[in-house]
Amino acid sequence: MALVKLIEYAEANAEVKAVYDDIMKTRGVDWINNFWKALANDPQQLRRVWQNVKQVMGPGTLDPLVKEMIYMAVSVTNGCEYCTYSHTAAARKKGMSEVQFIELMAVIGLANQTNRLSDGLRVDVDKQFKP
Repeated sequence: MALVKLIEYAEANAEVKAVYDDIMKTRGVDWINNFWKALANDPQQLRRVWQNVKQVMGPGTLDPLVKEMIYMAVSVTNGCEYCTYSHTAAARKKGMSEVQFIELMAVIGLANQTNRLSDGLRVDVDKQFKP
């Protein structure tokens, strides 16, 4: 259960509706997910975060599927259930196969394991790795 009221489209003010409309148009969907509905309690933050998402996740040198998979990896690592589900769905929509999903989870698990081991052991970074 959310800690704040979720602002539905029908009860949103004009500023929030404008952002909601842009989200739906940009994503090619006819609904607003709960993350945006929660952020809508602060229309300025809603607009700012949405603009940032559009900029970072929009066209660039990285393939859109790669961006979603990176987002998934960070979300899994940070333990954000909502973002893990959301960006897994987005990656699947962009063509991620089940085989890729399973392999990605293996890479995420391995990276988290070795990161923690390296940090715990306080291993010095090799000079060859540094620019």
